Formats: sequence, structure tokens, C-alpha cells
Amino acid sequence: MRHARRRVVRRVTRLAAVGGLLLGGAMVTRAVGSEPPDPTIGVPYSAQPATSMGTELVSRLGTSRTAGSWVDSAGRPVVAVTDEKAADEVERAGVKAKMVRHSMSDLKSATATLRSAPRVPGTAWALDYKSNEVVVRGDSTVSASDWSRLTDVAEGIGGFVRMERTEGTFTTRINGAEPILSTAGRCSAGFNVTDGKTDFILTAGHCGPDGSVWFADDRGREQVGTSLRGSFPGDDYSLVKYDSGRAGEGADVVAVGGGKGVRITGVADPEVGQKIFRSGSTSGLREGEVTALNATVNYPEGTVTGLIETNVCAEPGDSGGPMFADGVALGLTSGGSGDCAAGGTTFFQPVTKALTELGVKLIVAKQAGGGTGASPAPSASQGAASPGSAAPVTGEDVSGLLTRLTDPRNVGPGLLVIAGSLVALVATRWIRAEQDRKAYRQHYSATWG
Repeated sequence: MRHARRRVVRRVTRLAAVGGLLLGGAMVTRAVGSEPPDPTIGVPYSAQPATSMGTELVSRLGTSRTAGSWVDSAGRPVVAVTDEKAADEVERAGVKAKMVRHSMSDLKSATATLRSAPRVPGTAWALDYKSNEVVVRGDSTVSASDWSRLTDVAEGIGGFVRMERTEGTFTTRINGAEPILSTAGRCSAGFNVTDGKTDFILTAGHCGPDGSVWFADDRGREQVGTSLRGSFPGDDYSLVKYDSGRAGEGADVVAVGGGKGVRITGVADPEVGQKIFRSGSTSGLREGEVTALNATVNYPEGTVTGLIETNVCAEPGDSGGPMFADGVALGLTSGGSGDCAAGGTTFFQPVTKALTELGVKLIVAKQAGGGTGASPAPSASQGAASPGSAAPVTGEDVSGLLTRLTDPRNVGPGLLVIAGSLVALVATRWIRAEQDRKAYRQHYSATWG
């Protein structure tokens, strides 16, 4: 009996590692026991992101009269403006206006000056719309002399550049010390995408250069796909082409633990202050908030720009995992500092830019009535899990599902993705994410059993 238990543990560990590669506990999969609408290619790379009234006002008024927008604690949009006329226009639109001294043009000019200075690995900066500042952070690897030189650059820009030292180090979230599931290390996959002929996994670019081979096991016996068309540094995204050419069933659902899944219905750019969730193979499902946009991070491997800054935690191995909210794809885990015990800052590659640059489309859940995209979800009274909420696995427990999924007759790329996802999400490391799953249940309580 003891030996049998050891075999089960080894089996679960190996499949949890599969989840780390293929899904990071988060690859888009269908919750097998449920019957959500069939996936469809619903979001083209050229799709305009869903924008709030605040974002639209910023676009209309221009960068010299505004300095960004965000969502306050009550979920209401706020727009930073630089003159009374702009404030009046914002208020007439039913949005709160906040007078600030420095425009978006000023903030972007400051970041351009920082980029032109000698590069210092271990530093990062982002636009803090709420405080109307550019925040520059230096991690523990930045020497006193380098920090002093960068501080001189900031002081030359003006008083709206805030300098902060942070604990930990800014690193990409890959971990080569974990079981090697690709030629570069262990990562987490983000979302399934397609070019109309072939399906791919969209993940982080730093996970491996073009040509990196990905496996579903730590012995390199079950090849899943090959990385191609990646960008890192500069950006942080890449495609992993499925060897079979197809993602398989369930390409439209992200697993979030406890046998639950979230249907992905669209793609958008996030807003500052927006509540978000992210999932990864190391630390599971976590919640947080978008704290800044257009962030620049000087990783040891190179500089990445245009990132989303958040206060959600992440750890090595979470790289490439998905960030989402309300069933809408937002980002791919890039890197950050800290961990999920002490907290930290995590940066994400915007999905919208990755889709545009790669010329692919997100595979999303087909909406009721045949439509596609992030349309309003049906109410819970309709008896079906609504898009953007948890899709329950029903009809069998996880152990039974694992047995069926790992039957050699059933194993293919799509089912390997599902198996890895579900097992990774019930592995030991997911216990630490229980509070975040509870937060998710509270946030989308209508469809949780």
C-alpha cells in the first residue's frame, strides 16, 4: 500500500509539472464535465480593447490636457486633467475629474529621458496616474553608485519623479532549478490562440528562444510543441506551436483550481485600479490590482517596455501564465520582485499587443445566440455558468477525472493540457492560494456551487 501511494504521488507530481509547462495551472482548457458553448475564433488581433468612459475621455482630450485615468475603490472612473475646461468636460460626461500639475506628455517625456540614461539592471519605472508621478524603483542588486547616478537623472527631470528602493530583485519568473519541461526551463502557458490554420500556446518570450522544444513530462518523452516568433527583450511574448496543429477541446477556458474554470470571452487592455486575477504553475490563482501602465523593467537579460504593473504576487515558474478579469484576457506574466509569502510587484505583457504583433487571434468561448466576444454574461437564473465566471467540473471527482484523462487511449495534446491543468491546480502548492480562490468566489459568486 505504501509503495502504491508513492507511485500515485510521483504520478501527481509529474502531471503537476505538466501543468507547469502547458498551463501553469492556467492554460486555457474546458472543464471536462461541463458543457460550455463551443469555442470559436472570436477576437481578432486588430480588435479594439473594451474601454471605459475615462479612457475614452483621455483619448478625446489629448495628452497635453490629461494625465491618465483609473478606477477608484468604488469602481468609478477618474480622469486626471490639467485645466479647468477639461475638468468641466469630464464632469459633464458624468466622470470624476482630478486636477493635476503634469500632463501625460510630461510623464512620457520623463520616461524617455530615463530610457536614454545608461541602463541599470534591477531598475524599473512606471507612470503613477493617481499621484501624477513617474515612480522609479531599484532592487537590492542596484549599487549605491548606480542608484546615485540615476537619482541625479531623476532630479534633472523634475520633482514629479519619485525614487524608491525595493526589497528582492526584479527577475523574470522562470526557474531553471525546477523540473526542465522545455529546453529553457519551466514556465506557465497563457492562452490558446490561432492564425486560422494552426493553434498555438501564447506565453512569455523569456521562457525560451525560437526553437525551444516543450515537453509534457520531465523526461522529454512527450513533445507538445516548439517556440517560435517570440520577442524578448523589448517585449515579452512568444508562441508555442502545437505539434498536432490543434489545441484540442477546451481551448477557451482557464482553470482556476478546485475543479473550476473561467471561460475566456474576449481581450482588452486593463485600467489602473482594476481588480485582476492571475494563475501560474508555482503559486496558483492570485488576486490583485493594476497599479500602473506603460511600465519599463530592466531585467538582467534586457529591458522590456509597455508592461502592466500590478500588486499581485508571482514566483519563479509562473512566467507566461494568464492575467484576466471578468473572463477577459489581459496579460501574460513577465516578471517582478518578491514572492507570495512576502508580496511584491509583478509585471505583465499586454495580450492586445502580443496578438497584434504576432498576427493571431485569441480562441474564445462562443456567446449565447452565436455571438462572440466579451458580451454581457447571462444571469445565474438561466441555469448555465456565465462567461467570465467559474465553469464547474461536474459528474466525477478529481481522482476519477485524473484516471480517465491519463488513460493512454485518451491522451493527446488537448487532453494532456486538461490533465496537467487540473492536477496542477489541486497539487500542494495550490493550498496557499485558497484565500485567493475564496476571493474569486466572492467576486463571481453567481455561478460557484
